Amino acid sequence: MKKILIFSTNPKDTQKLRLDEEVREIQKALKQSQNREKFQIVTFGAVQVKDLRRALLENKPSIVHFSGHGSGAEGLMLENNSGEMQLVSTESLARLFGLFQSQIECVLLNACYSQKQAEAIHQHIDCVVGMNRTIGDAAAIEFAVGFYDALFAGSSYEKCFEFGCASIDLQGIPEHSTPQIKIRQRTDSNFEEVEDKLPENIPQQKPPQSMVFNGGSYSGQIGQAGKNLTQNQ
Repeated sequence: MKKILIFSTNPKDTQKLRLDEEVREIQKALKQSQNREKFQIVTFGAVQVKDLRRALLENKPSIVHFSGHGSGAEGLMLENNSGEMQLVSTESLARLFGLFQSQIECVLLNACYSQKQAEAIHQHIDCVVGMNRTIGDAAAIEFAVGFYDALFAGSSYEKCFEFGCASIDLQGIPEHSTPQIKIRQRTDSNFEEVEDKLPENIPQQKPPQSMVFNGGSYSGQIGQAGKNLTQNQ
């Protein structure tokens, strides 16, 4: 089962966003999916800096979704103890996600001007989505719905991104080019390719010179019947 961790935060000194609606639509998409038993959604609202670290440690998500405000190169806006804005720098976010690179598959930053954070996090996480400019509530919600409809149907992250953009476009919202994806094929750094070899002190046996098929006989050397196929996922 893949766990999706959704962080949403709207500090009281920032513009009001329809974050509850976005979370509700994602949950609805999962509820309607035939693959709903394969995913679990965990939500955190009014997120503070310490909540971000603790939630990642405790929940061990495969996918992390952030909904809120971004501020370009300066970072993402979380909340302090008073519910007001506290910026988390791009470098700090990248360092934090670097600690979870073997676990987290995808990070979706559904926040204005979050492309810089996406690029930094992508140093460690294989698939990261960010926004290259401001994105309105309607476009952000449509992108999320399209993305997760595709994910819950079994699509790849790249296809999910395309469905998210298409969902914006289908609604006639002129922001379908705002989401940006950084993606590469996931690799296992601990994997080593090992050739199958016979020990040097064991001589290889010669192939049989004849075989019997349904009472008949075949003479001559039997060649290799097949080969190994390797497919990277």
